[in-house]
Amino acid sequence: MAACIVSFVDLDGIRHSVEVEAEGLYEASVLGLCAFRKHELEPGGLTQLEVEVRSSVTHTLTVRKVQEWLQRGVRTPKESILKERLRALL
Repeated sequence: MAACIVSFVDLDGIRHSVEVEAEGLYEASVLGLCAFRKHELEPGGLTQLEVEVRSSVTHTLTVRKVQEWLQRGVRTPKESILKERLRALL
């Protein structure tokens, strides 16, 4: 598990950020989206999410990319369990 900062910039140019603990990029993205929703923030499908792993690695992807990843097939039982859990969160 790594501490990650998930953020996005809204239509007014305001950056919103949340810190989550996750094992990977997509898990951090989904956990971030869930945290934003709890605060009535809903980034759209083409909104770019920035995921910064506390080790100074930053990834940027769209919400749609996260949704597509959740819908894609799985390669391992571990990935299947992870995707099921993350789908349930959304």
